[in-house]
Amino acid sequence: MKFSYEFSNLYGTVYRNGNLLFTQDGNTVISPVGNKITMFDLKNHRSQTLPVEARFSYTLLALSPTGTSLVALQEDGEVHLISMISKTILHRIRVSKNTLSIKFSPDSKHIAFTQENHVKVYKSPGPYSKDYGPFVQEKILRGPYDETTFVAWSDCSKLVAYGSKDMTVRIDSLQRMKNVGYCSLGGINDTVVGIFFEANSLDCYTVSANGQLCIWDSNLTPDQIEYGQMGKFPKKKDTKKISRREKDDSEDEEFEDDEFSEHEEQQSQEVKEETEGEETTKMLQYKRHSRHYLTDHVEEKTNRLRLTSVDYHQKTKILVSAFSNGVFLLVSLPDVSLIHSLAISEQTIESVCFNKSGDWIVFGCPDMGQLLVWEWQSETYVLKQQGHSSSMSCLAYSPDGSMVATGGEDSKVKLWNTSSGFCFVTFNEHEASVTGVCFTPNGKVVLSSSVDGTVRAFDMTRYRNFKTFTTPRPVQLSCISVDSSGDLIAAGGQDVFEIYLWSLTTGRLVDVLTGHQGPVASLSFSNNPTSSQLASVSWDKTVKVWDALESNSSKDSIHLTSEPTCVCWRPDGKALSVATLSGHIQTFDAQTSDQISSISGRKDMRIGRGQNDKITASKKTESAAFSSLCYSADGSSILAGGNSKYICIYNVAESLLVKKFEVTQNRSFDCMDEIINRRKMTEFGNLALIEDREDPSSRIKLPGTKAKDMSSRTLSMEVNVLALCFSPTGRNFSAVTTEGLLVYSLDRFLSFDPFLLDTNITPASIKTSLKNEDHMKALIDAFKLNEKSFLLESFERTPAKDIQLIVKQWPHNFLQRLMNHVAGELESSRHIEFYLKWAKSIMLQHGMYIKSHSQELMPVLNLFVKNITRRSEDLAKVCENNKFSLNYLLTIGVKADEAAANAGENADNVDMKEVEESDNDSEVDMTELQE
Repeated sequence: MKFSYEFSNLYGTVYRNGNLLFTQDGNTVISPVGNKITMFDLKNHRSQTLPVEARFSYTLLALSPTGTSLVALQEDGEVHLISMISKTILHRIRVSKNTLSIKFSPDSKHIAFTQENHVKVYKSPGPYSKDYGPFVQEKILRGPYDETTFVAWSDCSKLVAYGSKDMTVRIDSLQRMKNVGYCSLGGINDTVVGIFFEANSLDCYTVSANGQLCIWDSNLTPDQIEYGQMGKFPKKKDTKKISRREKDDSEDEEFEDDEFSEHEEQQSQEVKEETEGEETTKMLQYKRHSRHYLTDHVEEKTNRLRLTSVDYHQKTKILVSAFSNGVFLLVSLPDVSLIHSLAISEQTIESVCFNKSGDWIVFGCPDMGQLLVWEWQSETYVLKQQGHSSSMSCLAYSPDGSMVATGGEDSKVKLWNTSSGFCFVTFNEHEASVTGVCFTPNGKVVLSSSVDGTVRAFDMTRYRNFKTFTTPRPVQLSCISVDSSGDLIAAGGQDVFEIYLWSLTTGRLVDVLTGHQGPVASLSFSNNPTSSQLASVSWDKTVKVWDALESNSSKDSIHLTSEPTCVCWRPDGKALSVATLSGHIQTFDAQTSDQISSISGRKDMRIGRGQNDKITASKKTESAAFSSLCYSADGSSILAGGNSKYICIYNVAESLLVKKFEVTQNRSFDCMDEIINRRKMTEFGNLALIEDREDPSSRIKLPGTKAKDMSSRTLSMEVNVLALCFSPTGRNFSAVTTEGLLVYSLDRFLSFDPFLLDTNITPASIKTSLKNEDHMKALIDAFKLNEKSFLLESFERTPAKDIQLIVKQWPHNFLQRLMNHVAGELESSRHIEFYLKWAKSIMLQHGMYIKSHSQELMPVLNLFVKNITRRSEDLAKVCENNKFSLNYLLTIGVKADEAAANAGENADNVDMKEVEESDNDSEVDMTELQE
């Protein structure tokens, strides 16, 4: 079994905090998700998490106008320069933690950061910068008395506008200009939220947090701005003499016309003499054109209504503004006419952004974890995704591996498509936290248990809750499992120590298994299709194996030294493994109840020290335990996770740790480090314990408790692995963690992994075999070299007529690799028929070998089923959509043929009439001649 799993994708969490962006083509949304960045491709309906992980959560993003560089800011002030081509971090720089806005200049030459009460401008990394360092400071723009909140560039990239909490907007030039000085725009009565320049103009709009929109007109155009030393203003006292008559009490109130004209000429002559030799310049000035309040268009007003985010599209001249009550407005500028108003949620909208064409708007609501893409012209959702509002608690793969079902503490069950990463169905029939989910073996039904005392069955065809199973008396159900036939459902009680069995077909309670003297922690049916064994573990330190078909009879009982937390069967059904609170994984023989192996994993978990912990990390690690187990497809390895940031893979037979995965490096979570940062330690103790000085004993948590005080001023969650599951295809596994649903895959990165390679096998030898049309040798050499490009070339240059002969002669030691490649290409390749011929030939020629080695080849067969089913569904949709178009075209063709036939008949009739008329005329002519 291969263990080169790498982080592949993140499901269940679509948006946490920060700002949202569109790529330059306008088809992909970039969203910060914790310390990772996820891209949602709206055109191909796929999501992808970049292989970039920060030490703290990302709070701010900025994309260069060329679309090749992404700048991401962390909570601690570290900035990452990420290449959108290679998907890697190129450089790091540290700025202020209070940076609230980052913007690239339109010409991609500079980038501006708001820091405290000033703005720093750096040279943008890329072909425009000839410096060795990626970030070179160009200029610092000062002036505000309070923290700067927003920065914007003019279209010509010559001016920078920045607003602050002191309710002013300042406009300055990056380089020395002749006619640009320091401009300050006042009259704003709240914190500046947005500043936007018009296209090919210096006119701008300012928006404040109370909804005030100010429109500012400039007296210059971008073409009139000149580089050089600043010019001089005309003297103000002289201009006053020219523009108006001075009034003096000693002089007469009125002048005669001729006296005034003489006085005006005299004053203008004096100004001309004084300013002679001095160059006067028309300086950049702004004048407020109008002022409006966007809150006037909001129907439900409250005293706490605030404008939280705003964006402006220059081409369409449309402004979108989002408010703290979940309402957003679309306003046309500069006339400020309302286009659209809608409330998409009851929570605060933290981020809005237009795409390049201005047709789509993306919204982010961090409180509910919502990400919405709205097409405002048709008033429809392009994308509407939302994760679990509370933490996820359980997961299960469908039998073909195409779907993942998750249950959460928000009483919802969600289904995720493993190919796209999107949630496509949400069931909210439960009234309390969901504790377990599972699929029936045929994959047509999803079952879920809940603390509300019900087990619900959901139909995968119509996506509805078609059956609800209840207990004779109210019981909080803690776990669920289904047997290999898909008819018998088992659920364990948490407050009543019983196991309940229902029939899915009849919906009736079949049996109640009693015998445990503590809460049932976990239960699982045997994977053997011929067996009806049910294993259950309880807090009474026992493992019981039941025969579900016999009435209330326990086959065997195994006593443990510690309380068990989880149980799982080996794929062959001959052994079962149990995780205990002591940190051990014990494996027992299902027939004799003898212990086969014991794994001590406590030292592999290494729990970190929390901010409020009064004990050291080494002492806290003594309480570490695994809470979820899952066997690999071949049964040789077991996957384990618990109250730690590590996922461990053990070899069961050797009791050895094979590989360990670190779930996250995000220091925004608690218990990530084994020691507390010295910056948080004072002579009086830990700064995080200041709130507990009055009553220190009131904050000490009981051993094993994970509850957090949500009213605390500083709340940071701990990273835990709540559930684990291998995919039926064996190519990936998923883990339910505090961050979301993490997917680890073997296909994430390409690595050199040869098989039976010798010195005679080179890329040149493979190309020579292809040139000589020795396709069998070329394919085997390509598998030995195991390079993706040569595999594809060797496969797709093989004639379709030779497939059956090649597969018939194919050696068995390369069969699994051949099946893996064909099944993988069926997912994404355009040559569907070509690879289907390969699959058909493999099944026909090697069917007996596959049947005899079904346990080993089961993941590959599941991958075949998954990809062929998905391709069949896609083709069925295309055919269904085209059926009516074809019927319409055929109908039009029939009508056209009928019209042509009718036109031909009419033409024949006309010709016959003409012939008859000509005959009659000839007869008349003959009679005339005879006469």
